[in-house]
Amino acid sequence: MKVGIIGYGSMGKMFLEKLSETQTVFKEDLYIANRTYSKIEHLKNEYNVCQSSTELAAEADVIFICAGPGDIKNILEDIKHAVSEKALLVSLNGSVTFEMLEKVLPHKYAKVIPSLTAEINRSQTLVSYNGEITKTDKATLISLMECMGDVIELPEQEMGIGSELVSCMPGFIAAMFDVICKSAKPHTALGERQMIQMLLQTLVGTGELMLEKDMSFDEVVNRVATKGGITEVGARIIYEQMPQVADELFDKTMERRRETAERAKERFGV
Repeated sequence: MKVGIIGYGSMGKMFLEKLSETQTVFKEDLYIANRTYSKIEHLKNEYNVCQSSTELAAEADVIFICAGPGDIKNILEDIKHAVSEKALLVSLNGSVTFEMLEKVLPHKYAKVIPSLTAEINRSQTLVSYNGEITKTDKATLISLMECMGDVIELPEQEMGIGSELVSCMPGFIAAMFDVICKSAKPHTALGERQMIQMLLQTLVGTGELMLEKDMSFDEVVNRVATKGGITEVGARIIYEQMPQVADELFDKTMERRRETAERAKERFGV
């Protein structure tokens, strides 16, 4: 199987490295193209470096398009006469719908949303498919994505909130614990690095405990928060005040997601 990656930004680079490092795809079967050829020229001794998206599309069985909405439209227009009918086209842009893609180039498509945690093979990678995808296509894509972690299939309309929960969440979690560290700092002589390590190890341990023991959030709180104790006081504050922050977070992020989708529609003329 020959796999092509169009776009050598942070996402395209990560895909290329992961597929290669894990030997999910051999280097001789990996193809890379980028709008600025000079940015990928140094890879030509390891991979198949293509002069254009059209050249790549003529070779690859699976093509990952790692680009923004405007660039995706141009890429599809460039490759429409070169890509095989059997090839699977995979978009990594959450704002571009299958309807938009199909308007430019009727074909079989998948959409993939990975997480930053793919860098340590712990991604919850979201996938969605249009109506042209076969069972074989699904199995092929899952086999490629599993080198980064787990793969979760969602309907296209759920990819937005799914992205908030897995793709955006590392940023949200980092922001929350950054605030907690800053609030704790006036109450301790501990160094910042030690505080961060303590919090992160506790976070990882709590997550693994919940997964292994199949525990709910309520169960963890009840196990730690004895009646009238310190944890109960802190947990009560979080339950009383955090909902407003969480509601606003999702209201604002989903609003921004709708705005980006509308801009994508304009670019695609949908």
